[in-house]
Amino acid sequence: MNLKQPYIPKMRPQDILMPVPAGLACKPGGFHIDPVRPVERAVITHGHSDHARPGHGAVLATRETLDMMRLRYGDNFARSTQAIAYGEEIRLGDVTVRFHPAGHVLGSAQIAVSCNDTCIVASGDYKDAPDPTCVPFEVVRCDVFITEATFGLPVFHHGNAADEIKKLLASVALFPERAHLVGAYSLGKAQRVIALLRLAGYDAPIYLHGAMEKITRYYESRGVALGDLRMVRGMKKADLAGTITLAPPSATSDVWTRRFPDPVTAFASGWMRVRARARQRGVELPLVISDHADWDGLTATIEATGAGEIWVTHGQEDALVHWCTERGLTARPLDLVGYGDEDDSDAAPADEDAEA
Repeated sequence: MNLKQPYIPKMRPQDILMPVPAGLACKPGGFHIDPVRPVERAVITHGHSDHARPGHGAVLATRETLDMMRLRYGDNFARSTQAIAYGEEIRLGDVTVRFHPAGHVLGSAQIAVSCNDTCIVASGDYKDAPDPTCVPFEVVRCDVFITEATFGLPVFHHGNAADEIKKLLASVALFPERAHLVGAYSLGKAQRVIALLRLAGYDAPIYLHGAMEKITRYYESRGVALGDLRMVRGMKKADLAGTITLAPPSATSDVWTRRFPDPVTAFASGWMRVRARARQRGVELPLVISDHADWDGLTATIEATGAGEIWVTHGQEDALVHWCTERGLTARPLDLVGYGDEDDSDAAPADEDAEA
C-alpha cells in the first residue's frame, strides 16, 4: 500500500518570528528574543543590558550570559533560568532552538530558530574579527538572517585591533610621566583590550576602575588569562605614572581622573573612526577597537549565510537594506526600539571617587 505523506507547508518567516513592542516574538515557540520589557519566557543572546534585562519569568541563555545577568541584577533577575551550550538544540513549542557563537563578548550567541523547513538566525550583536576572550563567530546557513547594523555604513572599517594597541603602547612609551586612562565598556571591551595588550607583550600591571572588577574577575574564572590586574583604589598618584588603567567611558571625564598624573584619555570604540565623536568626548587618543562587525564584516556575513531574506535591526538599517536589495536579496528593517551600543551602566558615580 502506497500512503502519501501529509503535505506540510513551509512556514513563512513572519509566522515564526515577528517584531512586537516587547521585541522579537516567536509565537509558535512561546518566547521572545532579547525582549525590552518583562515577558513570560525570554531567550537572550548576550549579557549587555540593552539585550539582557531583568524581570522575565524564564530565561534561556548560555551559562556565561546567565552569570553575567546574575552579576549585574542579582540572583533573582528571573523566576527561573536554563543554560544552553553552543550547538545544543532545544525544543520550545513547535520550534527548535540552537545556539551558535556570535564572537561579540563572552557567552554571546546567535539563535537559530527552525520550524518545519524554515530556519531563521537572530544574530544579536556579533563580530567576525579575532578576539582572544570569546569563542569565534560561526557562520550559520539559514533562510532568513537577522543582522545588527550598528556600523552599517561603508565608512566604517575597524582595521586591525592589534595596530590600535600598538598606538596605545607607543603613547605610553612616549609619555612615561603620564597615566593612560582607557575608556572601555565593562563587559567585553575592557577584557579584550587587556588580552590584546598581553598579546602585544605588555606584562606590566594593568589597573582597573572599581566598576570593572566583578566582570573582569569573572572572565578570569572562565579561563581567560589577563595577567597582573590591580585596582586603582589605594594607589598613590605618583605611582600611577606610566601605567594603563581601564575604566568605564563616563569615568574618564569626571573628577575620578584627578587621582592620575596628567592623564592621557583614550577610548576604545568603533565610533572612534569618526573624529568628531572623539573631539566631542575630549578623547586625546582614539582607539578604533570594536566588538561589532564593520561594514565589510556585515556584508561578508550576510553573503556567507546564504540567506535569501535579510532583516536588519538596531543601527544604520537603511544602507544595509539598500545593499541587500541591490544584490537581489529580500531585505527590510525591523525598526525595533530599545537596542543600541553597549551601555555604561556599571560605571561608579563620581562621588565614589574614594572607592573606584
